[in-house]
Amino acid sequence: MEFKGSSAYDQAEFFKNYMKRRGRLDSPNNAIEGPIIYELMDDFMEKKVLDLGCGDAAFGKELLEKGAKHYLGIEGSEQMVAAAKENLFNRNGVIHFGTMESFHFPVNEFDIITSRFAIHYIEDIQKLFNHVHDALSDHGRFIFSVQHPLTTSSFVSKQAGDKRGNWVVDDYFLAGERKEPWIDKVVVKYHRTIEQYFTALKNAGFSVLDLREGTPKRAHFNSEEEYERRLRIPVVLAFSCLKA
Repeated sequence: MEFKGSSAYDQAEFFKNYMKRRGRLDSPNNAIEGPIIYELMDDFMEKKVLDLGCGDAAFGKELLEKGAKHYLGIEGSEQMVAAAKENLFNRNGVIHFGTMESFHFPVNEFDIITSRFAIHYIEDIQKLFNHVHDALSDHGRFIFSVQHPLTTSSFVSKQAGDKRGNWVVDDYFLAGERKEPWIDKVVVKYHRTIEQYFTALKNAGFSVLDLREGTPKRAHFNSEEEYERRLRIPVVLAFSCLKA
């Protein structure tokens, strides 16, 4: 059975295993992507933040604790929404149960819009980026990460298991649906090139301020072996964009 969008996270065993992996200190989320996102966020004090595909909203909890004014998370998984509401209990944050494709984006409402490892589940990024641009206030910022296109181009090398030792890059310029074997399920993602991400952002009216490919830093890893493995291929692509 194949799972699209956030639907896989409503499978009890998948959710349990995902959260266990997500909590590892050496996971790509914690050792690579997280530090980059905070660098790109820069100043979020007293800012209104919209988070697309927010998961358990642990990020929102951190932002509010560190001075963000208000946080709105969009999440399509019931299990994730339940976890998110617990994390935001008694804080100035709200969770909207629904997908980012169906969300009605208000105009000129947010100072910062973020999305972390979620937009690769979206088929039509041009439509999404247009909505994001409209929802930002003047000079608002759009900061997001996706799975790096070198790893989404082909999942042939995952046939031996989730922990790849080698990576096959194939059909790189053929954008579209990919089916990834992941945590004993098959999850549908959408591959596109770095150039296609950049072009969609430009067409939506954004200026791209920064781009990161997740260069690992030794200080963020407990394991020397995992650090050296992560030096072999990028797993993160992150953008910082400005509404001109």
